[in-house]
Amino acid sequence: MTFAFHRAAAAAAALSALALVASCGGGGNPLGNPSSINNPAGAVGQRLSYAYFQKCINPIFLAALPITHNGVTTTNTCAGSGCHDTVSGTGGAFRIATGATALDVTDPANTPDVIRLTDMYKNFYSAQGEVVEGSTTQSRLLAKPLLLNILHGGGQIFENEQDANVRLIKYWISNPVPAGQDEFSTATYNMFTPADPNTGACNTQ
Repeated sequence: MTFAFHRAAAAAAALSALALVASCGGGGNPLGNPSSINNPAGAVGQRLSYAYFQKCINPIFLAALPITHNGVTTTNTCAGSGCHDTVSGTGGAFRIATGATALDVTDPANTPDVIRLTDMYKNFYSAQGEVVEGSTTQSRLLAKPLLLNILHGGGQIFENEQDANVRLIKYWISNPVPAGQDEFSTATYNMFTPADPNTGACNTQ
């Protein structure tokens, strides 16, 4: 009777734990990008530009960069399998889907609802989660690869704040979407020269 009771109690505890995991979004990689993201306009706080991210920021995560770790410099990408790859990465909550493709944000067919279902948007959402609005030095997206008073398991990625990639990320963080507008606001097109997210160059100042 005692053994049966303990077995039943253990089974009940296991079911409770499973229910708890399910309620927290369990299943699959708990650190991976979610299959769909609900990020409606009008939520508290300003957003960062999606158009600038997909053209100017996401490519940084896929680029082969020199990485210095424990005094040894090698070459790798932020989206490497041992780093921030959404499938097999080990680099915390920041995740990158390497196969993400850009969409023409000026095409009326690519509505916010359509874009939010894409891997590129998942990358955007994950990267934005590493940002402290308006503070480049407190944003882990920059502080970690620069080793600014914080450890980074992947080592030092950018030598200093004059690095071209750092300048792009700093500009993105420092130029949020106007208050009350979502991440797809056409007001962010002035972050390009000319002010066209398809043909314009990425501004850094």
